[in-house]
Amino acid sequence: MRLSLATLTLPLLVTVPCVAQQTIPPVSALIKQYDQDADGKLTAEDVAKSRYARQFPRWDQDQNGKVTADEIIAFRRRYGIAADGSRIAAAAKPLKIPDTESLARVDRTHPPSRDAARNSAYILRTQPHRVTGQEYVILTDHLEPAYVQHLQRLAKHRAGSLLTVKNLTQLPDQPDERARIRSRLRQAKYVAIAPRKESYRENTLLALWELLSTIDDDPQIDVFPGLLLATDAASLGTLVDQSIRHRPLPAEEVKPLAISQCLSVNETRSLQKAGILRKQFAKTEQSLPIVAIYGKQAAAAPKLSGPQVWNLTTSDKQKFVREFPRDVTQVMDQSSLWILHGHGVPGMSCSVDVDGLPTNMRGKLLLTGSCFSAVPWQSDLPKLREAPGGYQVQPRDAFVLRAIDRGAVVAFGHQRLSSGFPHLYPILESWQQGQTVGQSYQQLLNALIALTQLQPQDFVIRDVKQRRIPQNRLLYVLIGDPALQPLAARD
Repeated sequence: MRLSLATLTLPLLVTVPCVAQQTIPPVSALIKQYDQDADGKLTAEDVAKSRYARQFPRWDQDQNGKVTADEIIAFRRRYGIAADGSRIAAAAKPLKIPDTESLARVDRTHPPSRDAARNSAYILRTQPHRVTGQEYVILTDHLEPAYVQHLQRLAKHRAGSLLTVKNLTQLPDQPDERARIRSRLRQAKYVAIAPRKESYRENTLLALWELLSTIDDDPQIDVFPGLLLATDAASLGTLVDQSIRHRPLPAEEVKPLAISQCLSVNETRSLQKAGILRKQFAKTEQSLPIVAIYGKQAAAAPKLSGPQVWNLTTSDKQKFVREFPRDVTQVMDQSSLWILHGHGVPGMSCSVDVDGLPTNMRGKLLLTGSCFSAVPWQSDLPKLREAPGGYQVQPRDAFVLRAIDRGAVVAFGHQRLSSGFPHLYPILESWQQGQTVGQSYQQLLNALIALTQLQPQDFVIRDVKQRRIPQNRLLYVLIGDPALQPLAARD
């Protein structure tokens, strides 16, 4: 990782390279550009082929089919945006750091309060789900010897077997093939899914959840799953090598690192989560270094204080961090567990550019709550023009896949729109209890299945153009050997 101190302005304050965000035009210019009949109002048809098509129903609060400038201004004001597209200056609110014990545990019958939902200050309730099989199976559509040899090594290490199919992307439309695989997996305990690069897609993942949740009669996933995925055969080989050599890290040897993001004066959810985790790790006498990355509009936002806290600021033109001060780089290199909370797009998580990842991430465990952090190379779903945080969605490498290619042994992310901390924390908690990758993944997915109340036959997205996609919640990705135990159980 290259270092650049030329932009250092104040202690712990640095301007860093990045990618520009999408600008917000004045309301007057927006009306002028799209008002086809020049009546001073916009209709859904006016903006149908623009990036504002999805915004129109949110502007049209009275649902009369027409939107005035005043309605757009009122909508913007709720998000701290002025009529001219600039940010409205706001006073910073106190940053409250609760304990994890005080956060609500949420499920279908116990929803979060409005305030907790707005601030992602709750935790999804998960619970164990028994599996009856004992076998370790690798399910793959890899046929090339360069890939297969690595999967065979891992299968041998786990005293397991390979189950090969022609094409995992065809599973949604092949009930007979699903039935054949289901019969073979009835005795499985761990199922490592190793898709080809072109097979790693949303509906492939959802078809696999349908398959694994219909091994018995309940709608829950009945094995402990995990994904074995890398960009090329050599990187897959490294992942297998890391998996074979990994030993559970005792609590005293875990070196965590939190990376947080603050884009505006009141958008402090990510900072809060870093503070929550710092308090939690302190209970076992572990320190948690924190890198907090601030946007220009967040100059007056609260700061976390204490030792090993770095507050970095991005510039107008460059908002994704690719270079870090030397002391931050040293902490990144020494850390074994990365936890990121913040917005994301393909190629960025929590304002960290994918090119800012260390070149050597061997043995690291990575958890990111960012959207698109595990985006597929080719998607089954329509492209989103804009992601939460106002970022343009461009085709770039997935953050967690780059981490795996650079040596990470486990990486957690989402193919599309993530809910962040409430769904990330149960994975960390499971690991701290000494559970395996597959156990933590199964418990999260089963809790989300119960939350959505989707039935297995509804998992696959048949109408890819539908506006609301409840299956989005099932698109979390946990790359790693499902039988691997990341951390030793805490006392």
